Amino acid sequence: MAEEDINVCLTNYKSFFRNDIMRDKVAFVTGGGSGIGFTITETLMRHGCKTVIASRKLDRLRESARKLEAATGQECLAVKMDARNPQDVLAAVDQALSHYGRIDILVNSAAGNFICPASSMSFNAFKTVIEIDTIGTFNVSKAVFDTYLKDHGGVIINISATLPYKGSLFQLHASAAKAAIDSMTKTLCNEWGQYGIRVVGIAPGPIADTEGMRKLAGSLSRAAAARAIPVGRLGTKRDVADLTLYMASDVAGFISGDTIVVDGGSWMTSPNSLESAKMQLKSVL
Repeated sequence: MAEEDINVCLTNYKSFFRNDIMRDKVAFVTGGGSGIGFTITETLMRHGCKTVIASRKLDRLRESARKLEAATGQECLAVKMDARNPQDVLAAVDQALSHYGRIDILVNSAAGNFICPASSMSFNAFKTVIEIDTIGTFNVSKAVFDTYLKDHGGVIINISATLPYKGSLFQLHASAAKAAIDSMTKTLCNEWGQYGIRVVGIAPGPIADTEGMRKLAGSLSRAAAARAIPVGRLGTKRDVADLTLYMASDVAGFISGDTIVVDGGSWMTSPNSLESAKMQLKSVL
């Protein structure tokens, strides 16, 4: 599947929720122009939410925003932003607030990953993933907190991963980044709950039709990948998006500080031997 085919809207969509459950809300989604972030944005919009999608490639963001608006009938603002740069983040958040006047939900979805043994990883490669995932999550959370959430409350949702749970081989950089994000979710829950802010993490497992799956699975077939998962199938972007919708809604009003796994039981059964990791690395090279 070509990269541009990833960002397609859901077809024959039938929701388990009222279609107005997010009415009058505004969500700011980093990495919302592609992959899981795109479908999260679409799902929120299908339930009445206005959105902001932010990343570094403005042309791609604008095209994604056009698709999302056409599919949902809601408004989507595309904002150029590098989450690693605090001044970029502050400018993007200011643009969002100038346009909508509010940000009720922040979804930190921007991330980077690839397979590489720690012994072969450059200093810069490790630093880049930490900067995008961990520092980016803090930068955007802090900016939205300072400018809106502190005075109005809201929800922060951090998209994490199951990689740190058993020391996933050849993914030291992403594992370290996501472990830090999970810790941040707990601490911010404790510190910012007094302001009416819930902070929740979501940790997806193997999700089909994503750039991450193509990079990490290599030549492994979908059928083979599915057989290794207890529920017998790969995840979908909608699996993650529906959980995000639930966590962002008032239905989840007593959930904060936890990172919820959505992986069909995969992390408990997936292989993590050096031999299997070497085979995976060989398949992606």
